[in-house]
Amino acid sequence: MPLGEGEATKGPERVTVGERPRPRVDLKALFGLEAGTWAWTTAVQAAVAMTVSFALAAVIFGPQIGTLAALGSMTVLYEKKTPYAYRAAALALVGLGFVAAVAVNSLASALSPWIAVVSIGLTAGLATWVCAAWRVDKPGPMFFVLVATISTIAPGGPADVPLHALVAALGAAVGWAVSMSGAPVRARHPEYQAVAGAYRALATLLRAVGTPELDHAQHKASVAVADAWRIVLLGQTRGYRTTAEAARLRALLRWVSDVHLAATQVCLARPTRLPEQATEFAESMASAVADPDRAPDPDSLDELRRGMRPRSLEARLYNLLSRAAQAARRGADEEDEDDRRTADLHDDRYPALRTALRSSLGKNSLIRPTALRMWLTVTAAGAFGLWMGLDHYYWVALTTTAVLQGGNVVLTLNRSVQRSLGTLLGVLAGVGLLVLDLPLAVVIVVAGLLQGATQLVVARNFFYASVLLTPMALLLSYTANPYPAAELAGSRIIDTLVGSAFGLAGALLLWRKASATRLPQTIANVLESTRQCMQSVLDQDVEITEERRYRLRRDMRAATVNLRGVYDSAIGDVPRAASTRPLWPVVVATQRIGYLALAALSQDRSPEPAGTITLQRVDLAFRELIAAMEERRTPRLGALPRLPAYPRINMELRALANAMTSAVAQDERAAQQEAERRARREQRRAQRDVDADL
Repeated sequence: MPLGEGEATKGPERVTVGERPRPRVDLKALFGLEAGTWAWTTAVQAAVAMTVSFALAAVIFGPQIGTLAALGSMTVLYEKKTPYAYRAAALALVGLGFVAAVAVNSLASALSPWIAVVSIGLTAGLATWVCAAWRVDKPGPMFFVLVATISTIAPGGPADVPLHALVAALGAAVGWAVSMSGAPVRARHPEYQAVAGAYRALATLLRAVGTPELDHAQHKASVAVADAWRIVLLGQTRGYRTTAEAARLRALLRWVSDVHLAATQVCLARPTRLPEQATEFAESMASAVADPDRAPDPDSLDELRRGMRPRSLEARLYNLLSRAAQAARRGADEEDEDDRRTADLHDDRYPALRTALRSSLGKNSLIRPTALRMWLTVTAAGAFGLWMGLDHYYWVALTTTAVLQGGNVVLTLNRSVQRSLGTLLGVLAGVGLLVLDLPLAVVIVVAGLLQGATQLVVARNFFYASVLLTPMALLLSYTANPYPAAELAGSRIIDTLVGSAFGLAGALLLWRKASATRLPQTIANVLESTRQCMQSVLDQDVEITEERRYRLRRDMRAATVNLRGVYDSAIGDVPRAASTRPLWPVVVATQRIGYLALAALSQDRSPEPAGTITLQRVDLAFRELIAAMEERRTPRLGALPRLPAYPRINMELRALANAMTSAVAQDERAAQQEAERRARREQRRAQRDVDADL
């Protein structure tokens, strides 16, 4: 299929592979701001929740116990993007998790400090596992551990544990109420935001066509579309699902998904930029998701389509954008016959939580080693702090948790430095506040403001968040258990340095190669999913129902997104990353093949079947590539069958075979060089022995 006007006569040209990710430890990584927006809504909600819960509990139970309510209010930091119907239940579970952490760790500290150390480590490991398996968004296990650590210094004995749990539940209820406060006035805001975000990511992808950023923009757009599908699905409650508003939103989501796949074909066939008008059209669609009056004119793309062949790739992209605009222009109370295609969800609204927990323990899952690393390292850090006689050993465990959330070695090192430097500055500010001997009312307000400021910047840079989080934690800790300010500051600095060192050591020593060793199998899994998609499209005897089409596309998109996540983690697994870097062209080619297979499943095009021989040769090619990837050898790929309807897939298959050949060659050279270095070391050692004998 030609790209557009005049493209049919040009030979095929492969789009240049973008530069691979390069995680570094430098000044920009430590102190620069990451791309994104400021989290003003989360900051305000966090400040309000902590202030209200802290004040309410301090009045009823006293300031020392009231700190537990302030910690329980941190439920407001979770499930910020999910629909309110789902958020209500999810936040209730988070709140129960906080209450359980307070109860268990408060009881453990009343029994013995050593039991408390074990309890904090177990809390960190379980929270990491459950948050990752149930796809709980950031901040993940961090605040579960913070709640657990502060509860170990709450005054009282075993008889006071129920009171501690009750106060934490009060704070969790306040956090739940603040997070749900938008439901009465903006009941469907999270769903609209998710779909609008998918259109913005689509606009970024269209702007990246013909640039080195194409593959990165493609991945981000695919992530945004996958997230939008998940969030909209979670919001399909029984009474809402059959309304015209829900049908319109599902139609817009389907269109952005189809446009994204059409854009994928254009991206991989066009080495030059798209007209800016197409990008602006996609950006304006983001505003039209919630407001039909802001939808762009569907006819405004006629100028771009003029002179193009109707079935060209670029013309099809503009046609789909126009149809998306038509769907956006109708109001929420209007119905359309086209909505029948999205009437059936073909999926479960809620994820199977038990299945998610079970699959997270599989041998190919990264969740299991991550949770084990967190559990063992946090426990060891706390035990070391207690053994060394550190009065606030629980801060060692908390710092270790924060550092280990970086993921791979490079990111962990970044967070270790950021945490250490940020804590040093934060301690100065915290001591200044403690020396002022502020009234309780001022402490409550300042703690709430610091919590809000932390959430405002944490997504942009962890260093600045550490500077703000430290004085807030000092205020809560001092209120729960008064301690001389100077000694508290010195202890905080020492504990932070020790915790950062343990976090870095855990990342270096425990399952450091987890991502790197799983990367080849992840690539093979994506190729297997792609093979199944292409077999379904090409096989004349296979009928692709709407449900099967949806599930193939869902699983294929999830596989491609997961592949990039595993590579991004593996590239920071020093020193194993040296063998991972050559796989970047392999990852890109695999993702491109997966995206092209997704595009082949488009709903507005009838699958073009192939003959039995062609089908067998395509299947054989995929199986050979999968076997070569699993065995880390050069693929023996013969002549590929001609696929006139999907020429780019053949091109990317050849590129994948070449990339795998290059990667294997580099591995062999690296192995040979390592063997030569080992031989030289042995030779020098033998020579030293001879010299010593002489």
